[in-house]
Amino acid sequence: MKVLLLKDPKDKDSGPDPYIKELGLYSLEATLIPVLSFEFLSLESLFEKLSHPECYGGLVFTSPRALEAIRICLKESSKKEAWSKSLQQMWNIKPTYVVGKATASLVEEIGLTPQGEKCGNAEKLAEYICSREKPNSSALLFPCGALKREVLPTVLREKGIPLESLTVYQTTQHPDLQESLSSYFSQQGIPASVVFFSPSGVKFCLQHIQKLSGDVINHVKFAAIGPTTAEAMEAAGIPVSCTAGSPTPQDLAAGIHKALHTQNC
Repeated sequence: MKVLLLKDPKDKDSGPDPYIKELGLYSLEATLIPVLSFEFLSLESLFEKLSHPECYGGLVFTSPRALEAIRICLKESSKKEAWSKSLQQMWNIKPTYVVGKATASLVEEIGLTPQGEKCGNAEKLAEYICSREKPNSSALLFPCGALKREVLPTVLREKGIPLESLTVYQTTQHPDLQESLSSYFSQQGIPASVVFFSPSGVKFCLQHIQKLSGDVINHVKFAAIGPTTAEAMEAAGIPVSCTAGSPTPQDLAAGIHKALHTQNC
C-alpha cells in the first residue's frame, strides 16, 4: 500500500529519510512531496540578540526552521568564530527549550544542550518551561516563524514568564507543489494514506488532493504528525484516522499501520 507524506525530504547527506524507512518496515511504500518553502528574515537582528546572552534567561525553539536561521548566520566566518569562542559557552549555562527530536538534534549541532524535547507540542513545552522558570526573570529568546501559534506565548505571559519573540522566517507554498501532486496521482494512483505534517500543509494541499482524489477520497486514511495538525485537519473537514502518539517516524508508522488494518485508529 502507498503512503503520501506531505513533507520535505531529510537532508541527503544524512541517509534515507527515517519516515520512508520506518513505513517500509510495515511494507508500506512511502513517497515525500515537499509542501513548504521558507524565506528567512531579520538574520542580522537575530545574531545581534544571540551576541548578548547576558540579556536573556535562555532560548526557546519550536521549529527546526528557527535553527536553520541560526545556521545561516553561522556560515559567516566572523560570526562562526564569535559563536565558537564564547557565545556558545555562555548560552550553554542557560536552558535551551525545544519541541521534538528534529529540533533537539539541530540544537545539538550548534553545540547547545536541548531540554524538553519529549514534550511533543507547544502546550506541553509551555507547562515544562513554567515548571522550571521563575516569574519576572530574564526574558527567554524565542526565534520563530511568522505563523507561530500563540499557545506558548500566552501560557508564559499568564504565568509572568517573559518571552521575547523574533520572527526569523515566513512560510509560503512550495513552487512545485501542485505539479508534484498531479504527477504523483497520475503515476501512482490514489494512496491508501495521506500524512499532513503541519497546519500550513493542510492549507496548501487539501484542495488539490480533494480534486485529484474525487469520490475515492472517502477511502483514504488521513494521518497527522501531532495534535496541532490534527486540529487543522478537523477544522478543514478532514476525518483524522490517526494522530501519531509522538512526532516520531516510529509512532507515525505504527499509527498508520493500525489505521490501515482497523476501522478506527
